[in-house]
Amino acid sequence: MTKPIPDKAEVALEYPDKLYIGTFERTARFDAHLDTTGISLSLQRMGDADTRRSIRMHLHYGLFAEILREVAKTVSAIPPDDTQHLQALQEAVNDLHRSLSAKPAPKHGRSGKSKNRNARQKDEVDTSDLRPEEEVRLLHIME
Repeated sequence: MTKPIPDKAEVALEYPDKLYIGTFERTARFDAHLDTTGISLSLQRMGDADTRRSIRMHLHYGLFAEILREVAKTVSAIPPDDTQHLQALQEAVNDLHRSLSAKPAPKHGRSGKSKNRNARQKDEVDTSDLRPEEEVRLLHIME
């Protein structure tokens, strides 16, 4: 199910002999979802044959996770006074974290670490299964 694009996306696809550039603004639509192997993203601009554009991408989970790590390293590039975008990103990251935390954690041979997970409040985050470097990354993303 597609939704209206709330901001703007610019896409460039470069080949040795060709360059394709497209923009997708508020009149365009998008779809993003997870499937069994990764994240699927599509951007669609409707219209006649001259203006209609679409792009589809599928990123496996490992690549998507690494992209998130790289994005986290560059959060300081957002101007501190750009509170609208900072808040939107923080809310989206919190939503993603909550959704990921709601799924049963994979078993890694660690017993007893998640006994109280269901007893915790909905907004509380369990970081007991995170490695120290993962916890630092998460804190950096949430700042």
